[in-house]
Amino acid sequence: MHLPDGFLSPPVWGTLDALAVTTLGGCILRLRRNLPEETVPRMGMLGAFVFAAQMVNVPVAAGTSGHLLGGVLVASMVGPEAATLVMASVFVIQCLLFQDGGILALGGNIVNMGLSGTIGGYLLMRGLLRLFPARWRDGAVFAAAWFTVVGSSALVSLELAASGTVPLVPSLVAMAGVHSLIGLVEGAITVAVVRFVERVRPEALEGTVLERPARVAA
Repeated sequence: MHLPDGFLSPPVWGTLDALAVTTLGGCILRLRRNLPEETVPRMGMLGAFVFAAQMVNVPVAAGTSGHLLGGVLVASMVGPEAATLVMASVFVIQCLLFQDGGILALGGNIVNMGLSGTIGGYLLMRGLLRLFPARWRDGAVFAAAWFTVVGSSALVSLELAASGTVPLVPSLVAMAGVHSLIGLVEGAITVAVVRFVERVRPEALEGTVLERPARVAA
């Protein structure tokens, strides 16, 4: 889903670059005032995990493949602001060192694959966790991760259509159709990692939206 240069028109990529820079600046300002010391190494570990996981492509259908986005996973562990910086760092490294996505399209890739999960997916997950019982936590995490992938693909289609690169409807149908399957992989991996962390390092979820309420002894 990484957009290369040349696919987006200057007004579109310029707007996305400005949105990415503005959002990152806001996140940095908020984190400067309130960033727990123990969150910093956690950000590094999650960034390394997402970077490595995104290098693994899973075959889906008709020659297509997908990989983990990870925005919802990272945001659930360290919060949306810190997660936004983690994901942006991953995409910058991929762009500059591995030519995975264009430099001018970097803002678009940060918005599509990063902010969609670290902010959009996180807000959806938090809303679902408040709406449904705690025992449905895994379902809320899965739904948010799945929606992030499909939503990201829809954003790409809208941006390409706005740039005059492809017609909107065929692109949207194709992208959303394939990524609805890729989203299943994203959701499954996100839930599996959350469960693993809860089993081996339950303190890592303390104070996060994923922390399960303590049971009251009878």
